[in-house]
Amino acid sequence: MKLLSNSPEDTVSIGCKLGKIIEPGMVICLQGDLGAGKTHFAKGVALGVGVEDHVTSPTFTLINEYEGRLPFYHIDAYRLEDEEEAYELGIEEYLYGMGVTLIEWPERLGGLIPTERLTVIISLGENDDSRVMKLEANGQAYLRLIEELTLDVHPGN
Repeated sequence: MKLLSNSPEDTVSIGCKLGKIIEPGMVICLQGDLGAGKTHFAKGVALGVGVEDHVTSPTFTLINEYEGRLPFYHIDAYRLEDEEEAYELGIEEYLYGMGVTLIEWPERLGGLIPTERLTVIISLGENDDSRVMKLEANGQAYLRLIEELTLDVHPGN
């Protein structure tokens, strides 16, 4: 499924709608170039999960933990060298827990990424503020999540 965001606020709003319906233990993998809007999307998911703290990209800390109706774990794997380094940091504990885990630069985690997950690929749209978000579900729970999201967000709008 593809969604269109016309502004950073739209990106946050779409993330928020996803966060409101996400279930414990789910993993979201965010892909996109630097400046594509991954952190805006992450802020929205956090809002939807009920996080009241200011959400920032964990580029230097690698992992930020927040409390909401579910624990929210925001991982930025950009600075990781390889899967082994991620394993040594104990990242798999976040991936298989009861919180919601959102990962920027998931390709850096290699085989640690769960087979079942939601992948969101964000790319630049037709103007400076617009973004195209492609959602890919791996697993039945994630297919249901996308179906429920489409009831609230219209593809291409």
